[in-house]
This record gives sequence, C-alpha cells and structure tokens, in this order.
Amino acid sequence: MKRINFRTVVGAALILLGVLMLLQRFNIFRSAMDIFFGVIFLAGGLYFLYRFARNMRGEWWSVIPGCALVGAGASIVLPGRWSGFAFLGFLGMSFLAVYIADRQRWWAIIPGGILITLGVIAVLSDVYGARETGSFFFLGLGLTFLLVAVLASMQWAYIPGVILFLMGAVLGYSPMAGILNYVWPAALILMGLLLIFQFNRER
Repeated sequence: MKRINFRTVVGAALILLGVLMLLQRFNIFRSAMDIFFGVIFLAGGLYFLYRFARNMRGEWWSVIPGCALVGAGASIVLPGRWSGFAFLGFLGMSFLAVYIADRQRWWAIIPGGILITLGVIAVLSDVYGARETGSFFFLGLGLTFLLVAVLASMQWAYIPGVILFLMGAVLGYSPMAGILNYVWPAALILMGLLLIFQFNRER
C-alpha cells in the first residue's frame, strides 16, 4: 500500500479550506468554517487517543490533549449552549482515564471530578438557566473527594469529601447560602494546602 505524503494531506486540507471559505463568503454554507475547524480538532484528538489506546501506561499523557482536542472540536460543532459541557466534560474524562490506566495516579481523580462538575454546572446554567450553582459545585467537589477515598483508599479524603458535600447541601437549602458564598474560596485554599501537605508527607 502506498504511503500518503504529508504534504499531499496538507495541500488537500488547504484546498478544502479555501473552498469552504468561498462557500461561507457567498452564504451558501454558513457553518462551513466551524465544521472544518471542528473536524480538524477532532482528528487531532483522535490521533492522541489512538496513541493512548496503544500504550496506556507508557503514553498516558496523550489522553489529556486527545480529550481536550475532541472536546474543543465537539464544542465547535455542537450548539453553543452545550459547548462548555463538551470541552470541560471531555477534559475531565481524560483525567479519569489517566487514573484507570494506572491506579497509582489517584491524583487524576481530583482534576477529573472538578472539570466534570464544572461541565455539569455549565449545562445547568446555559441550557436550563440555573443561576445559583454554588451548591452543585460543592456537591461535585464532595463527591470527587469521596471517590478518592473509596477508589484510592485515601482515608484523609473522607474529611474534605463529607465537609464539602454538607456545605453543598446547606448552600442549596439554607438561608446561610449568602454567607457560604464567601466561605467557599477559603475552603478551596484549605483543600489545596491539605493536598500539598499530603503529597510532601508521602515523599
């Protein structure tokens, strides 16, 4: 089978780009450019995901740019209200895949859970018009740390997990919601310090 020359691929892509630009310029195909760049991002993401699938342990890092590019491509192609969830959701799943590929990388659960939580909040805000999403943020963070405690057997994670989950419940159903809006940045700082302390203790 004859190998495909890289310059041929680039040349064909440039020709296609030029044609799509003309179609959009003449209002024949208004979303032509969005679809083109969406497909480019998706193709780049699939390349990195292919590398990850071939060697999950050796090239675990490739799933992160892979899912990020797929999410970016999906956010371009999908309707605007779902774009935030597409990017954040795929990026969050990339960190969960890092953990699945190697259970020693339990730390990946935390950014994965946070990003997926932010993606869900984007849906609640952009699609369903929810305004008070602080409680969902705390609930998502709490569930994330509880997953760390259960899946990675990190007993310390139960403490921030339970506290954050309770804060989310209180923030959603209590008149103290206004006060907790000022408390949660301090909670995030404390969690960060806790993670740094735990990491340095294990070294």
